[in-house]
Amino acid sequence: MVLQGVNQALQRGDVSGVKQGIQEALAQNMEPRTILYDGLLSAMETVGVKFKNNEVFVPEVLIAARAMNAGMELLKPKLVETGVESIGSVVLGTVRGDLHDIGKNLVRMMLEGAGLTVYDLGVDVSAEKFVAAIEEHNPDIVGLSALLTTTMGEMKGVIEAIEAAGLRDRVKIMVGGAPVTSKFAQDIGADLYAKDAAEASFAAKKFLQ
Repeated sequence: MVLQGVNQALQRGDVSGVKQGIQEALAQNMEPRTILYDGLLSAMETVGVKFKNNEVFVPEVLIAARAMNAGMELLKPKLVETGVESIGSVVLGTVRGDLHDIGKNLVRMMLEGAGLTVYDLGVDVSAEKFVAAIEEHNPDIVGLSALLTTTMGEMKGVIEAIEAAGLRDRVKIMVGGAPVTSKFAQDIGADLYAKDAAEASFAAKKFLQ
């Protein structure tokens, strides 16, 4: 029941409701992992699906994301204590020329929720920055986001830069964003394509297992 409350509060973007619910769940000695998956992540997934179906819009998603972050702050130390290990790591960013970050931020939260460590480079990220981040963090996956048809071509540029730096064999490249299709992903030499945040976390987890 408590987790149902957390789930509903998160969908409403009710920060204090989420925090209170998590504190109650912890007081009842619930597993942090259970709280994470059944309270926070399942709610965020519902918000993601509603967003995709135009049942909620960007402001609602942002409010829910803020509640999710507040909940994660409370849970993180407990997750670390109980040894919820990171299952892998992802370097993530919106490509150069594109300032959209809602989709990317949703993907980041879904990936973190799936147990991955995410290095978020932000928006308008150059190919050189992606290459430097791969060298620094040695991730399993690089996630490229584009929301404009005009910046989709940048994705190909990033992949070519990763190849030129001799790093292509070290990482899987996942691409996504409104105008991106699986055919486009194939054409530019990406390994994984995700049409939304929920699918991105599913694809990443499947690859890492």
